[in-house]
Amino acid sequence: MSSPDADRPPAERGATPAAGDARRRSAVLDAALPTFARFGYRKTSMEEVARAAHISRPGLYFLFSSKEALFRAAVTQLLERDLAAVERILADNGRPLPERLVGAFDQWAGRYVGPLARDVRDVVDAHPDLLGDIARTAPRRFEDLLTDALAAGPDRDAAPDVARTMISASIGLKHQASSREFFVARMRVAVELLTR
Repeated sequence: MSSPDADRPPAERGATPAAGDARRRSAVLDAALPTFARFGYRKTSMEEVARAAHISRPGLYFLFSSKEALFRAAVTQLLERDLAAVERILADNGRPLPERLVGAFDQWAGRYVGPLARDVRDVVDAHPDLLGDIARTAPRRFEDLLTDALAAGPDRDAAPDVARTMISASIGLKHQASSREFFVARMRVAVELLTR
């Protein structure tokens, strides 16, 4: 007699139903943002997201009660992942501070330079009213992470101002950059100037 897990994918064998649901939910959210970016928030249907996520429409509604809830959850997941990656990058004390700062900005903004990536960030930026607290707390958390990293350096008192100036530079560069490489190269110059 075979075990109940025998017909499940290897990654789900022995996993609790909650773990399987969390993976499925995460996969749906990963498919949702590119779909919203492709069609725009208003024109994206739950049917389109379900198709992109390889799930039935009723299955999608089982996970998310509305398009707004789906959008908010997808953006929240994206921002939480970005912030966790930024935190890991900045905590890597084996690398010089300027290199860690450039890496943090690349994760936070640089990876959103370019056609499809820019579309994802644009659809997020265009609908802050749908996002709730995450639209305010995520950028604030990014600034706090930068400030903490800079405060560990020689000019602790200037850390908040330097962090805000770097963020302003990154916003301007993100709108000028035609490629991620351009963004990173220019951000490297800004970081080097501001951390002297």
